[in-house]
Amino acid sequence: MAKLRLTVACGDYDIVKPLIEGTVEAAGLELVFLTDMGPRERHWRMGRKHEFDVCEENVGAYYMIRDQGEPLTAIPVFLHRRFRHGFVFINTAAGIREPKDLNGKVVGGTNFQPASNIWMRGILEEHYGLQHRSITWLVERSEDVAFEVPPGLRIEMKTSPKTLGQMLADGDIPAMISPTLPKPFVEGDKRIARLFADYKQVEIDYFGKTGIFPIMHVTTLKQEIAEKYPWVATNLTKAFEEAKLLAYRRIANPRMAPLVFLRTAVEEQDRIFGKDPWAYGLTPANRKNLETVQRYAHQQGMIRKLTPLDELFADTDLGDVGSGAAPEEF
Repeated sequence: MAKLRLTVACGDYDIVKPLIEGTVEAAGLELVFLTDMGPRERHWRMGRKHEFDVCEENVGAYYMIRDQGEPLTAIPVFLHRRFRHGFVFINTAAGIREPKDLNGKVVGGTNFQPASNIWMRGILEEHYGLQHRSITWLVERSEDVAFEVPPGLRIEMKTSPKTLGQMLADGDIPAMISPTLPKPFVEGDKRIARLFADYKQVEIDYFGKTGIFPIMHVTTLKQEIAEKYPWVATNLTKAFEEAKLLAYRRIANPRMAPLVFLRTAVEEQDRIFGKDPWAYGLTPANRKNLETVQRYAHQQGMIRKLTPLDELFADTDLGDVGSGAAPEEF
């Protein structure tokens, strides 16, 4: 029987490479990987045009797409996670000492919808008392998913020819939340600093308190494919899981990457986050993670209602029959 051919748009990550390179195969599927675009382009093309069969997508954008009734579903495969406390930047002369100092200020933020920004606005409000609707959010690009800005939320497009990073360095804005590092900061401009100087420890403490390693991206699947071929979601999830486990085994070998203390980093990660920080599936921890960011998206006016996760993700749970290789039976 001919395999079903699907396009898969995602990042060229180590946890996916065994699938991309063909070391791992998804049963019954011929996967054509499209890894030559950045996340913004990928999210925009899927969010607005549904160009791909399978796509790594901003979790907030996915919630918005579904809230607007678009024909997509998702599998519980989370290819990108990241703590984001280290991506809040301040101008060192602005007098910002703690998050609450930003109440009532203008804060830059590329655009409103990056998952990183959704997470940090939510975290800053829930854990630090920074009211997101007290802020004027200054952006420099359009949103990936069109939405109607609710009353009381102030989003303004910048008019300055400067980038937001340069505006931050020059003191035109006191702070910026960004999914990437501002160019002046990368170049060593001392006028920019992180709001959380010891951000790694802050992020470890956040995980210890909440159990959340923030999910940035989910893996979407066209609804028509999920309905016509109900086995696809499970076979995809199994293949992504197998690829991830191979990546874990590879990184455990200190000869495989040019990092001096690679093994030390792996041991530290295992100690703090356990053996599978990139866990897939709707586990209790992942449910809390996904429900938290959905709550933030709702509070921030991007979705109209909260939707049960079992309605947003295809059922790929195999119970105890999916716990490993099939045993020999006699």
